[in-house]
Amino acid sequence: MILVADPSASSQRPPARSPSRPSSLLHILAASLSLPALLTGRPQPPSPPGSLPREAPASLPSPPPLSPHRPASRKPLAQSPPHPPRTAAPFHRGLPGSLLSDPPFSAPTHFPRQSAPPASRLAPSAPALPAPPAPARRTVGAASLDSAFGNRSASRFDQPPRPPWARLTVARFPQREELENDAAFQQAVRTSHGRRPPITAKISSTAVTRPIATGYGSKTSLASSIGRPMTGAIQDGVTRPMTAVRAAGFTKAALRGSAFDPLGQSRGPAPPLEAKKKDSPEEKIKQLEKEVNELVEESCIASSCGDLKLALEKAKDAGRKERVLVRQREQVTTPENINLDLTYSVLFNLASQYSVNEMYAEALNTYQVIVKNKMFSNAGILKMNMGNIYLKQRNYSKAIKFYRMALDQVPSVNKQMRIKIMQNIGVTFIQAGQYSDAINSYEHIMSMAPNLKAGYNLTICYFAVGDREKMKKAFQKLIAVPLEIDEDKYISPSDDPHTNLVTEAIKNDHLRQMERERKAMAEKYIMTSAKLIAPVIETSFAAGYDWCVEVVKASQYVELANDLEINKAVTYLRQKDYNQAVEILKMLEKKDSRVKSAAATNLSALYYMGKDFAQASSYADIAVNSDRYNPAALTNKGNTVFANGDYEKAAEFYKEALRNDSSCTEALYNIGLTYEKLNRLDEALDCFLKLHAILRNSAEVLYQIANIYELMENPSQAIEWLMQVVSVVPTDPQVLSKLGELYDHEGDKSQAFQYYYESYRYFPCNIEVIEWLGAYYIDTQFWEKAIQYFERASLIQPTQVKWQLMVASCFRRSGNYQKALDTYKDTHRKFPENVECLRFLVRLCTDLGLKDAQEYARKLKRLEKMKEIREQRIKSGRDGSGGSRGKREGSASGDASYVDPLGPQIERPKTAAKKRIDEDDFADEELGDDLLPE
Repeated sequence: MILVADPSASSQRPPARSPSRPSSLLHILAASLSLPALLTGRPQPPSPPGSLPREAPASLPSPPPLSPHRPASRKPLAQSPPHPPRTAAPFHRGLPGSLLSDPPFSAPTHFPRQSAPPASRLAPSAPALPAPPAPARRTVGAASLDSAFGNRSASRFDQPPRPPWARLTVARFPQREELENDAAFQQAVRTSHGRRPPITAKISSTAVTRPIATGYGSKTSLASSIGRPMTGAIQDGVTRPMTAVRAAGFTKAALRGSAFDPLGQSRGPAPPLEAKKKDSPEEKIKQLEKEVNELVEESCIASSCGDLKLALEKAKDAGRKERVLVRQREQVTTPENINLDLTYSVLFNLASQYSVNEMYAEALNTYQVIVKNKMFSNAGILKMNMGNIYLKQRNYSKAIKFYRMALDQVPSVNKQMRIKIMQNIGVTFIQAGQYSDAINSYEHIMSMAPNLKAGYNLTICYFAVGDREKMKKAFQKLIAVPLEIDEDKYISPSDDPHTNLVTEAIKNDHLRQMERERKAMAEKYIMTSAKLIAPVIETSFAAGYDWCVEVVKASQYVELANDLEINKAVTYLRQKDYNQAVEILKMLEKKDSRVKSAAATNLSALYYMGKDFAQASSYADIAVNSDRYNPAALTNKGNTVFANGDYEKAAEFYKEALRNDSSCTEALYNIGLTYEKLNRLDEALDCFLKLHAILRNSAEVLYQIANIYELMENPSQAIEWLMQVVSVVPTDPQVLSKLGELYDHEGDKSQAFQYYYESYRYFPCNIEVIEWLGAYYIDTQFWEKAIQYFERASLIQPTQVKWQLMVASCFRRSGNYQKALDTYKDTHRKFPENVECLRFLVRLCTDLGLKDAQEYARKLKRLEKMKEIREQRIKSGRDGSGGSRGKREGSASGDASYVDPLGPQIERPKTAAKKRIDEDDFADEELGDDLLPE
């Protein structure tokens, strides 16, 4: 006999049937499927004599609705005689998570063999009688249920009886003829209702069920803890498929004698996989989405490699394909399935590429599309990027507006982001000249999260405002910013080889390099701030430097105090106060080796510039002895040796400096000059070419390369390198005149004139350039243009008579004789003892027929006699009287000759038909032939 406990039943159960009356098949199905007996709809037989009356509930809940998989109605079975009562298995009511709401209750282990009347025939007011004690015996099923549920002894029978909805239903075995006449059973056999899976229970139960066995050995399975029937169980007339065991290869066919084949090898090879449909809309969407992602990645990679144009093109292609993807998604699926993350990434990348390509209007429009779309979460932070664009456009008001809008979008928990936005606001205020607002921003930053940049910018703002006290406070705040660098971890505390190996490994790793960069940046900010505020925070810059030094000494940057002292000495040098600078540097000689070497190096440079090579060499030796690996000290030592002419030894010092520091460009430049002095031009050229690879736009290096090519008699290469110098410094007059000289030697007068003229335009005081330009205009017979250059030369060198004589000759050759005569007279007044000027006056006055010719002739004769006497007195002590007389005669004959300072005049073409008869105006007997010019 099977005992079925159904605590989830919502209707009253009928009592157990009498054993003398057979039951129908539906009762067996109801018992196996844990269905209440009320579903049969049959009247229950009365209970036999001696049975206990059962209390009927006043009201019962309505039965649950039938599942859609069950038949809508069942036919009632025929009346069957009652069966005798059989021993009932225990039923535990106090399981957690059950449908019962009453307190836990332990049921008796056994019930007596008796029949109960039908629930419908029980009087509602029948009193509930206590159950009699059960005999001390248990079945296997009851024992297993007790052990599973932890049932206690039967001594608690004195507890009140259970309510009617917790009764047990007793079923019996059906007869064969009843199965054949049972229409419901035959319908179940013919149809597939029994193989349909039941619906899940509405309320899950946590009770663990076990099979309940009776004396007849029949058993059934209770519902699982979550209301799901066990595999193979029958519930509500529906058989659940054995899916759990079928996957492992256990099927009903195996029970009928078939071979055990859990892997299904007897069924042959598996059918081929179904090929994907490439033309389906879903596949097209996936492929298009993949292409968009690839384009975005390619755009980012191109931007990181510096190919901004390609990055922008890829970003545009990604945007176009993404729009096509959105339209296809809208046609196939609902708008909620659109990939917003992909749309956001495409738009953001496009805006970024517009920004780096300086297409600010397009970038702003794209950012606006993202920001205005409410479907994008946290898109408001992009207003900071828009503020950066407005800052680049110098639209400071809008930049500040968008920065503040972005600041409102950032939650207060994101402290670092808020600090960065406020730093941008402060920088914008500084560029806009609103220093007071910038001070407020940086003061807030320094109070919330102090950092080096904010402290440095705050110091600059107070310097711009001119508040001395606030400058001091800002500098102190900058000094107090912690570096958060632990130097002790790079020092091995023990001799453990493993610890030493780890220490050596982390001494130069990326984290250590970042710490060094951070420390170098902090020292740079502090030194720059100190040099900026020291001259203004006190009455003198010396007192300001002293205050800064004291503050630095009391901080974690103690080593910067000596550097500030050296900067103080350099400031004295800029103010031309060499004595104070030397005094400060000499005081630093007593410091440690590093500071001593730096001070001695500066002293050596000072004495070298003062041409005191002995002192320069002495201090250079001190610097080298203090720090042998100081490249600046070795370079200064080489300079002192170079000044003494020992080029080989100087080259050795320069080489040692390069071995200590390969980036010492001063030593490399000086060794090139040394090789040039030693006439080792190839080695000098190699040095300067190496230096050119380091300093690509150094005009000095380019000029030295051109100079070496000129010394190597390669003017074409010299001109090429000088052209590079001109591209770097287009206004250098010396380089332009050098180019003009090279072109002049090559015979290219037009190019030479161009560069000489450019040199004269930038520096109109170069006498060589002025002389070449004047001679060029004379060669081309542009006398009037040559006059202005010679006049400029006469202004530059007013004590040189030749420039005024050239001006007069230009007037004379241009046919302006009156202007030429006036110029000669003016020159004679300034230089009355100049013989050449008197000769030109005599010749010009004679040609013009003026009476002044006789007077200038007498002055010329007297001047020549005085000159002859003077030369005779000078040479009287050296030579004999005969020899001096012969020399004087030769000198007199030479002085009488006429030499034009501009050279011989070009003969004009003979255009007159009649030959001109020259009249001799110098027929006076007082004039000798030796006074006339040839």
